[in-house]
Amino acid sequence: MNRQAQAAVLFLVGAALLHAGFTNLYLRYVKAGLQPLLLLSGVVLIVAALATAWYEWRRARAEKTHTKTEAHDETDGHDEHGHEDAHAHEDAHGHVHREPRISWLLILPLFALILVAPPALGSYSAVRTGTALQQPYGLLKLPDSNPLTLGLVDYASRAVYDHGRSLGTRQLKVTGFVALDKSGAPFLVRMALNCCAADAQPVKIALTGKIPPVLQPDTWLEITGTYTPKQTKDPINNRPIPYFQVTQARPIPTPKDPYDESWNQ
Repeated sequence: MNRQAQAAVLFLVGAALLHAGFTNLYLRYVKAGLQPLLLLSGVVLIVAALATAWYEWRRARAEKTHTKTEAHDETDGHDEHGHEDAHAHEDAHGHVHREPRISWLLILPLFALILVAPPALGSYSAVRTGTALQQPYGLLKLPDSNPLTLGLVDYASRAVYDHGRSLGTRQLKVTGFVALDKSGAPFLVRMALNCCAADAQPVKIALTGKIPPVLQPDTWLEITGTYTPKQTKDPINNRPIPYFQVTQARPIPTPKDPYDESWNQ
């Protein structure tokens, strides 16, 4: 691709990054904390595109001026050798090498990024990947509210590694999407990530108690209930999955940020 095309692609990439960064679209790709870096990258690319276009415009203008000067000098010459040099120069540099048009297909992913928002990872990935629950470095003190709204990863960490001591018998509210294993057993899941959606892994809690009789995979639920010491093992990687004693469950819309970042905080 020539420099004008390169500048156009750089500008489109930068615009796509800014579009994703100023909307919730970026949350489908990276964690919320990376938004400033994403916006900065978009600005840098747009500035680079404008600088490239300006440089190419100046170069083309200088070449045009130089060509006019040479043509004027050759017109004033009277010797035959000068005419032969002019024809040779024209033959050597008169051909324009056009870049293959197929290279413009590089911009198709940009339009896909702008026009098509990919869905967040859901139950299909969750049931095929073992739970990624990790032992936390420490647990923060919980507020005294009752019921207490708690992140799914936070609940799972406290249930497994703190044995529920910080949860006690308090009423808890947890949100996540539904996943069903091969036997039809329901789990509530959040996809946890370190950096971006490419490294997202599921953290699961098993459900017991007053579970809705019909559950559809990928349905988002807010469940209310209490801690229970009951645990099971994930058949994929044999890691612990805590249970949650459900007293109430209601469907909710997909949250703005479907991923959970609390596992590495």
